[in-house]
Amino acid sequence: MTNTLEFISIPPKTGQPPKGLIVTLHGWGANAEDVAYLLPFFNLPDYQFLFPNAPFPYPHSSIGRAWYDLRIENMYQGLTESRQMLTDWLLSLEGITGVPLSRTILSGFSQGGAMTLDIGLRLPLAGLVSLSGYLHPNLENLETQNLASLPPVLIMHGRQDTVVPLQAALSAQKTLESLGAAVQYYEFDIGHEIRPEMLELLRNFVVNNA
Repeated sequence: MTNTLEFISIPPKTGQPPKGLIVTLHGWGANAEDVAYLLPFFNLPDYQFLFPNAPFPYPHSSIGRAWYDLRIENMYQGLTESRQMLTDWLLSLEGITGVPLSRTILSGFSQGGAMTLDIGLRLPLAGLVSLSGYLHPNLENLETQNLASLPPVLIMHGRQDTVVPLQAALSAQKTLESLGAAVQYYEFDIGHEIRPEMLELLRNFVVNNA
């Protein structure tokens, strides 16, 4: 593990300063390259994209990364460290890119979606996108936050998801709405995956919020 996050940065295709930032977090066992391949499908040429690698090695592959351990015997091990590293990294981005958090969308798939909701609800971001994600069990820090400042949230999930069951998305929607967040929620007849129609909704969400 390093003291900072390695990441892939893709500047706007227009050659102009970015209209906003889109940060996308990969899932357990994947890496930055796995989500960076989605770039052509976003259709957001005015935005800069950042794809960070999680800080921990994935136990079942030499190229996979993890935000924390999901094995039963080590469940959530590393979450505290990843939470701090990701928060510090996000707070450093304005100095690197010139784009404030208020024009930054944080998104993620699966474990990356869980990290998006965990970190993003505590920062003044433009919006959060969770694809096939879930909420971590520990939410007490949110209770003392100014609920009016929660960023808007887009949740998308597959009805046939056998990795992260649909109930996780429904639970996240209910919890976030109870905290005062503006939530857009969509279900699809798919499994644990990302489809083009999901990215079209993500695109609209970005354009309307960042």
